[in-house]
Amino acid sequence: MRLEQIDAADPRDVLRALRAALGAGPAVGFGSTRGQLPAEVPAGTAVVVTTSGSTGVPKAVALSRSALTSSALATSARIGEGAWLLALPPAYVAGVQVLVRSLIAGREPAILSGSFSPTSFAAAARLMTSTENGVRVPTYTSLVPVQLQRVLDAAASDRDVADALQSFEAILVGGQSLPDALRERAADAGARIVRTYGSTETCGGCVYDGAPLDGVRIRVVGGEVQITGPVLADGYLGEPDRTAAVFPTDPDGTRWYRTGDAGLVDEHGLLRIHGRIDNVIVSGGVNISLDRVEQVVRSIRGLESAVVVPVADPQWGEASVIVAPRGDALRRSEAEQLEHARTAVAAELGAPARPSRLIVVDELDSLPSGKPDREAIRRLVASLH
Repeated sequence: MRLEQIDAADPRDVLRALRAALGAGPAVGFGSTRGQLPAEVPAGTAVVVTTSGSTGVPKAVALSRSALTSSALATSARIGEGAWLLALPPAYVAGVQVLVRSLIAGREPAILSGSFSPTSFAAAARLMTSTENGVRVPTYTSLVPVQLQRVLDAAASDRDVADALQSFEAILVGGQSLPDALRERAADAGARIVRTYGSTETCGGCVYDGAPLDGVRIRVVGGEVQITGPVLADGYLGEPDRTAAVFPTDPDGTRWYRTGDAGLVDEHGLLRIHGRIDNVIVSGGVNISLDRVEQVVRSIRGLESAVVVPVADPQWGEASVIVAPRGDALRRSEAEQLEHARTAVAAELGAPARPSRLIVVDELDSLPSGKPDREAIRRLVASLH
């Protein structure tokens, strides 16, 4: 199957490419510099999404027509069929799935005019109103928590935005942890929120409000959440060893996806996520390797011994904090040192990876081995937030 890499700047171009990819082809690739992906991909591949992994190194996830279609149909079986508004970047898996659901349903998706804002969101929602045989067509959209927060902020003083928020049959919210307070605020505003969980490797959200979609099963092995079902990716292009490690197969032939997330299934059969098993946070929907952030931070004079740890963030879901021993770190003010670190990290890893705060301590907690006691440092940071 031929793979065509396209510029995802225009959602309509992505929609046209997806329409072809779900049919006879070619397959379509997003999120990678042109030339980094192969010209040919395995038969059945529809979409290749390049995303960051637990090491922060990009990986090309191959999604089949069958997996994308299964995901779209399972969503419609769970929340209902209707018209979709694309409010997310079309090159990310959640945006791809909004378009795929529209194509499977035989409906044209609504697309925001320009970049996302509460005003453009409300305008697009208003234009979606339609009926079939005298019955209103349900409308749906998918947001990340930061977008939901912006809409809620605007809805408090803008009736049009408030009406738009209430007009959707369901608003899927995923990409990062959804704070309970934000969900409660949305419910108070009349929004019908569905908390989703999944990843590019599962064609996006495959667990809604803790319950797996039809055909999806969950197990927890050694504290790690694993997922199986028809929504799984085929693997990582050109990386058979990584594919085999992340997608193990049981003796009975069942193929699983190792999420890298810690969690459990509660007494009601609902999935509860506790965080990452590896040292990766999801900030604003972007996977960020704290190991790589720390490497950059430690390259800065005065921060050579610094440790970077995660912290909950009400806006972005998670963020990182630098903890450094007093001494060289104070040759400049803490504000100057933090700004230097943020600039260096942004240049190396991108703006979403920038640490949110610098905390200077007399001495870093350490283990008997002399290594930093990261758990103790995390507890310290949590106590200060």
